[in-house]
Amino acid sequence: MKLFHPLQSLGGISLSWQGALDGYGKLIEGKLVGWLGGLVKDSWAYNPFIGKVYDDIEEYVLRKGSRLASFSTFTTYQGYGGALDERILNMCVAVELYRHCILVHDDLVDRDEFRRGGKTFHRVYAQAYDERFGDSLAVFTGDALYALALQALLSSGFNGGKLVNVTEFMAEGYRKVNESQVLDLLFEYEQPSVNDWYVMASRRAASLFSMAMKAGAVLSDAPEEDLKVLDEAAVNIGYAFDIQDDIIDTFASEEQYGRAPGGDVAQGKKPLHLIYTLQRADDKGLETLRKAVGCKPIPVDRLEEIRVMIRESGALDAAKARSKAHAEKAKQLISQTRLSHEAKNLFTSLITYVEESLDWYK
Repeated sequence: MKLFHPLQSLGGISLSWQGALDGYGKLIEGKLVGWLGGLVKDSWAYNPFIGKVYDDIEEYVLRKGSRLASFSTFTTYQGYGGALDERILNMCVAVELYRHCILVHDDLVDRDEFRRGGKTFHRVYAQAYDERFGDSLAVFTGDALYALALQALLSSGFNGGKLVNVTEFMAEGYRKVNESQVLDLLFEYEQPSVNDWYVMASRRAASLFSMAMKAGAVLSDAPEEDLKVLDEAAVNIGYAFDIQDDIIDTFASEEQYGRAPGGDVAQGKKPLHLIYTLQRADDKGLETLRKAVGCKPIPVDRLEEIRVMIRESGALDAAKARSKAHAEKAKQLISQTRLSHEAKNLFTSLITYVEESLDWYK
C-alpha cells in the first residue's frame, strides 16, 4: 500500500497546510472506513439495532471535517522523524474517535440540530423515537466512542511504554474537556470574568491540541525538553482557535457557517467577545442580549443589533487582539522546537491562516 506523505514536497515546492491537510484527510478517512467497517460488520452479527447504531457512528465520523487534531498528531510525529506506517495511522484513528466522542456529547448539551451538513446524533434518534431516547443514546454512544478510541490506541502497534504515556495524555485530556463543558454550562447562568474564560478554555481546544501534539512527539521519540514547549504552543493554538471559532459563530453568515449564526448568544453562552461586551454594555445593551437568549435562531435584525453593539463597544477588537497574540506566541514556540522545517512551516502557516481569518469578520 503506497501512502501519501503530507510532509514531502511536490516538484520541490512544499505543500501548503491546506494541501497537506487535504491529502492527510483522504488518508485517514480511508483508514477510518476500514476500522469502522469491521466494527459495523461485527455488531450487525450480534444485534441489528447495535449494528445500525455503529452504522450511524461511521456516517457521523466520516462527515467532512477539518481533522485538525489527528493531523496535528500526524504532523508532529513525522516532524520528529517518525516513519509513516500503519502504527501512526492507527493512532490517528484513535485521536479521531476521541474527538468525535466529545462532539457527540457537545451536540447534545448544546441542543444542536446539525453537524457538518447532517443531523446531530441525538436528533437522528429523537426523531425516530423520542427526545429521551435520542438524548440517552447520545450519552451512551459518546462513551462508547471514547472506549473505541482507547481500543484503537492500545492496538496501534507502538510499544507499551509509549502507549502508557499517550493513554495518560488522552485520559487527562478527556477529564479536562469534560471540566470545560461543566464550566461552559455554568457560564450560561453566571457572568464570568476574562480570567474565568481562560480557566475554561485551557481545558477545551487547548487540551485537545496538547494531547494530540504530545502524542505525536512521544511516539516519535522527540527530545524531552520539546514536550513542554509543544504543550505551551498547543495551549496558545487552542486559545486562538477557540476565540476565532466563537467569533465565527456570532459574525459569519449562514452560508459561511453552514447553519444559523448566533447560536452561542441564543444559548446564553459567554465566549470571550461577549464577556468583553457584557463588561462594557449599558442597561439597554444588556437587555438586548437577555432577550436574545432562547431565540434559536435569533431574528436577523436582532442579531445584527447585537453585532453592532459588540463592534462599537470594542469587544470584537479586544477578542481579536487576544487571538492574534496567542497565534504569534504559538508560532514563536513552534520555532523553538526541533521539529523538521516542513512540520514547522505547516503549523506556522495553519496558525497564520487562523490569525488572518479574523479580519474576515467585522
